[in-house]
Amino acid sequence: MIKNFNKVVVFMVFAVLFTVVPLKEANAAVTGIPGSYKSEINYLIHKKVIAGYPDGRFRGDEEVSRQQAATMVGRALGLNNRKRTTEFPDVDKNSYASGYIQSAKDKGIITGYPDGTFRPQNTMTRKEMAYLVSKAFNFSNMSGAYFTDVKGPGSGYRAVNKVATAGVSNGTPDGRFLPNNKITRTEYSLFLARAMNNDYRVERDLAVQEERIISSSTPLNVRIGPGTGYKVINQFKTGRTVRVHKKVGNWLQVSYGNTLGFVHANYTTSDVSSSRVVAIDAGHGGWDPGASGHGVVEKEVNLKVSKLVRDKLAASGVKVVMPRRNDTYISLSGRVDYAQRNNADTFVSIHSNSFSSENASGVETYYSAAALGPRAYKSYKLSHFIQKRLVKAMDASDRGVKEAGFHVIKRTTLPSALVELGFVTNREEAQKLGSSYWRNRAANAVSRGIIDYYNWEERR
Repeated sequence: MIKNFNKVVVFMVFAVLFTVVPLKEANAAVTGIPGSYKSEINYLIHKKVIAGYPDGRFRGDEEVSRQQAATMVGRALGLNNRKRTTEFPDVDKNSYASGYIQSAKDKGIITGYPDGTFRPQNTMTRKEMAYLVSKAFNFSNMSGAYFTDVKGPGSGYRAVNKVATAGVSNGTPDGRFLPNNKITRTEYSLFLARAMNNDYRVERDLAVQEERIISSSTPLNVRIGPGTGYKVINQFKTGRTVRVHKKVGNWLQVSYGNTLGFVHANYTTSDVSSSRVVAIDAGHGGWDPGASGHGVVEKEVNLKVSKLVRDKLAASGVKVVMPRRNDTYISLSGRVDYAQRNNADTFVSIHSNSFSSENASGVETYYSAAALGPRAYKSYKLSHFIQKRLVKAMDASDRGVKEAGFHVIKRTTLPSALVELGFVTNREEAQKLGSSYWRNRAANAVSRGIIDYYNWEERR
C-alpha cells in the first residue's frame, strides 16, 4: 500500500492516470482524452509521464493500479527506473514498475502493507492517492479544507487536507471527497498534473453564508477541522471580520485573507457593518458562456477572478456583494437591481475580451457617461484606477479607459466600471486567463484599483 497507518489515507478529487506502455509512444497522437482536461493530460504526455494504450486510446475511465500509480509518480519525479529486486516479495524484479517502486520506497514516498507486501495489482483509492501525492511532492501546508466524508484528525484527514490546500483537488460540488472510491486514469492524471504545475491547480469554490466578527477576549485559535483535536494553523484577533462558509455543529468554517479554518461559533458575533459596499459582477454565466478561445471560457474566468477580488477586498475591510456567485444566468437588469437592493455604493463588472483576429490583445476598462455629472466622473476615476493597476499586473498592452453604454454600467445609479481582463482569442492572453497565477494577479489589480478609488474619494 502507499503509506500505511492501518488504512492508508489519500486524497483526491480530480486525478487521472495513464497506461504503462513504452514511452516511445508518448509522442504519438492519443485519442479519447476528455475535452475538459486535454491541457493537463497533454502536459503529462509532453513530459513523458504518461502515454496512451497501444491502440492509441487514453481510456480515462479505467482504474489505476498501485504499480501504475508508482510508475507515474516515479516518472514525474525522475526516479531511477532500473528493474531490480525490491523489498516487497510480491513485486517481480522483472516488472516494469519494480525500479520505480523501490526508488519510491527508498525515498519514503511509499511503504507496504503490514504483512510486508505491496500488492501491485490492487486498484488505488482516492484517499490512497492523496497520501501518495502529498508525500511525493512534499505538500505540508494545511488549512480548514473540509470534506463531510473524511473524518479526522488522523493521518488520512491530514493527507487529504494537504492536497486540497495545495489546490490539487477541491472535492465534489456537494462537499464530499469520496475517499474510498477507486481512482480512474483521468482523475489520477489531473491530480498529478496539478501537483506538477501550479497553472493547473484549482481554487476552492466556497459560498459565503454570512460575515461575523471575532469576539473572544484573547486571540482565537483557528484550526484545520471542527474540534479542539485538530491542529491550530493561525489565530484571529478580536474585532476581525471573517467570512463564514460552513457550519459543522458548534464550529464555523471561516476565511480571512489567505487563512481558511475553523473557529468556535461562541467566540463570534454577527454584528458586522462596513462603510464601503462594492458589487462585483461576474459577467455572463449559465447558458450564456460569453467569449471562448484556446480552451478558455469567459464565464469561468470572470467568476474565478470575481471571487478572488471579493476575498481580497473583504480582507481589506470592504464589504462585497455579488449578483452571480455560481454558474447561473442573471439578466443585466437583474445584476443592477441586485447591487442597488444590497446597498452597494460602487459597481464593477468583470469580463474577458474577444476579437475576430487573434492579434488583438491588451486590457481595457469602460465607464458610462450616460448620466453626466458626479457619477460619470466618479466612474471615470474608478475605471482609471483599475486600468492602471491591471496593465502593470497583467504585463499587457494598455488599450485605455473608454466610454461605452454597456447596460450594467449605464443603467445603474452607482459609480461603475466594466473591466476587460484580456483576450481569450489571443493565445498568450488566453493562457494567462486560464492560469490561477495570472488570475490572482488580475484580482489583486482590480481590488487594489477599487481601494485606490475609495482612497481618492475620501480625500476629495
